[in-house]
Amino acid sequence: MANQKIEPKKQSDRRKAGYDVLGTLTGTDNPEKTANAMEARHGALGSFAVDHVLGNLWSRPQLSRRDRSLIVVTFLATIGAEEELGAHIEGAIRHGLSREEVEEIINQVAGYAGFPMAMQAARLVAEAWCKADGVDRLPPRPLAKPMDDNARWDKASDVMSTLFAGRTASDPQEARANIVDQLGGVGEMAFDFGFGELWSRDQLSRRDRSMVTVALLAILSRLDELAIHAPAALNHGCTEAEIEEIMVQLTVYGGFPRAVEGIRAVRAAFAKRAARAANNE
Repeated sequence: MANQKIEPKKQSDRRKAGYDVLGTLTGTDNPEKTANAMEARHGALGSFAVDHVLGNLWSRPQLSRRDRSLIVVTFLATIGAEEELGAHIEGAIRHGLSREEVEEIINQVAGYAGFPMAMQAARLVAEAWCKADGVDRLPPRPLAKPMDDNARWDKASDVMSTLFAGRTASDPQEARANIVDQLGGVGEMAFDFGFGELWSRDQLSRRDRSMVTVALLAILSRLDELAIHAPAALNHGCTEAEIEEIMVQLTVYGGFPRAVEGIRAVRAAFAKRAARAANNE
């Protein structure tokens, strides 16, 4: 509420919270020493990283640390921030994501930010696993399940029915024809591969996949698509507060202009959804 009194925090409280997040993110048993090294290297930027990024943003209760890692790995893979991604891959595991889930984030990046960016991120993920396991090369990764078009179309139709709450045709052929009519060959790729293969994989829950997709679209400033996927994420179990918190996380990893555009697009989409629901009552 606008008139709710907020108790101001002391800088020392933010610093203490920053140490806590730094400990879980990096695995260090001496986060104060790690923070001091960051400040010695980066000056004020290091102070902001500890006190604001970790102690303020990462400590907010609106998302779990597991979900924040899910989103931050998505952000960093999407923009090609190689050094930061390498550090956060290990932190994601400490925060509760599985290796399979981290690898699946990268698969989703391929669909929304392109295969070149995903291939780069996949190499960093492989390096992180090799380092953790003390090996030079990983065993062969699990392959995608081969599917004929009928199977892909059935899965695509199922994904779209949950994502858009039954507002698409139930018949796979009709659903595909509708998107192809709108988008031509792009619609074919979106239905067959995007929904039929990527979205239908169970290595991420649909709730998590929606969060990853919203994060991707937000950091890429794809506002029209964001306005579609933000309310659709609610159909996969996300809450409005969680989706808005992705935009809050974006302030640090994508900058305030993208976050401002993102929150405006998200709130407008939620308002439109609410108005549509009210009119149907």
